[in-house]
Amino acid sequence: MKKKHLIFLALLFVSVGGYAQSRGLGAFLSHASFNIPGESPYLETYLEVMGNTLVYKQNTSGKYQGSIQVTMIVRQDSIIKDFRKYELFSPEVTDTAAIGINFIDQQRFSLPNGDYSLDLSIADVNVDKKPVVVTYPLNIDYPSDNYSISGIQLVNSYKKTEVPNVLSKSGYDFVPFVDNFYPSEKGKLTFYTEIYNPLHKEGSEDKYLISAYIESFETRKMLEEFVRIKRENSKQVTVLLSEFDITKLPSGNYNLVVNLRDKENKILTQGLVFFQRSNPGVGSPALDLASVNPTNSFADRINSIDTLREYIRSCQPIATELEQMFTNTQVEIASIDILKQFFLNFWLNRNETDPEKAWEDYKTEVRKVNLAYSTQVKKGYNTDMGRVYLRYGPPNTVTDVPFDASGMISETSVPYQIWHYYSINNNRERNKKFVFIASELRVKDYTLVHSDVIGEIQNYNWQTQLVRGIGVGDQNADKIKNDRSRSATYYNNPF
Repeated sequence: MKKKHLIFLALLFVSVGGYAQSRGLGAFLSHASFNIPGESPYLETYLEVMGNTLVYKQNTSGKYQGSIQVTMIVRQDSIIKDFRKYELFSPEVTDTAAIGINFIDQQRFSLPNGDYSLDLSIADVNVDKKPVVVTYPLNIDYPSDNYSISGIQLVNSYKKTEVPNVLSKSGYDFVPFVDNFYPSEKGKLTFYTEIYNPLHKEGSEDKYLISAYIESFETRKMLEEFVRIKRENSKQVTVLLSEFDITKLPSGNYNLVVNLRDKENKILTQGLVFFQRSNPGVGSPALDLASVNPTNSFADRINSIDTLREYIRSCQPIATELEQMFTNTQVEIASIDILKQFFLNFWLNRNETDPEKAWEDYKTEVRKVNLAYSTQVKKGYNTDMGRVYLRYGPPNTVTDVPFDASGMISETSVPYQIWHYYSINNNRERNKKFVFIASELRVKDYTLVHSDVIGEIQNYNWQTQLVRGIGVGDQNADKIKNDRSRSATYYNNPF
């Protein structure tokens, strides 16, 4: 399957000279926040450097070693709250042919509740190139009068702590799993999280139910074979360290979900982390169409196979990987009876009690996006804007930076739009944005280049893609700077 670069994953590339220059410098960054009741929350950053993308030089011991310059700056508005600047060294190797070991660095920042940004600058010390700088938004929110959950840390390995260090939490040293992509050789998904109950009273006999499970990213359906449930007494801090055997988890997009429920089964707090699985040796469960009887259903009333095919194609923005596979391989060759079974099954999976209403509501939205976003070569639902609209609904605000009245745009910037959602995915994510850039001048097919929504493309350097393909000399430097400043304002303060 194709690997995506997502909210918890940033892959940085710069051109380098010397050994491994064709690969570029590669690094993954993820982060999670935790709380110490009575003290202060803190942010952990996990930086993994791809060892085979560095330039290695011989050191004084005669071995080969690479190093990178790392700068991290935590800002709140324009005020620097904390920073780290350091040189990070790779493991030493005796033979450059054996280079390929990734290495990890972890940092902690003590931060009170609030909204922040993290500037990461990274550069290969042995290459004469400017560093890559990326900015990530951060939110620290641990209320003193309500339940909350820490970030969910994906774990590569752990052991009992012998000497407390930066990797230590709750008596264990955790080596983070920085990437959220699980290849077939990775058979376990191990994770760590903390649940906070500031309402806890000493001697309380209250009990809570903690559940952890894997769900389909597209349909939000829980996979019943991947569930952990435990009952816990009331505590100020409850630690959850657990794992799932994913050797039989098919390729696909998933969420790992952790929630806390009270005795009335009400969810008190919930956290999730997105991950991808590539497991070509395990077949995806076949679509069970044989048991679906479309007779006398709304699907049965569709008698034109061409109409039915078009309806099925229009569902791709909200389809699972398995459903997309069916559409891509079967929609043109399957009989109308099979297509009716698939179509009915598709909507039963989204609304078992009233699939017809679910389809009619969706069809109304398809008409809107086809009218708004269709091009000469694409239906609206096949465009990036159409797909986002159909998956997440209409944005709450749109910042549109188009051509001006004469049909021209800035000498240095292409047209773009920023879509802002107050909440998304049934309120699981808040204050989320999508950045679309015009793919061609005077064409309304805009390409999605960045979003901070889980499961979407992530590129916090998206502003570099606004620069037009023109000669950019000193005469345009101020204009580019102004364009970047304006786009940053639009992104951080949508209206």
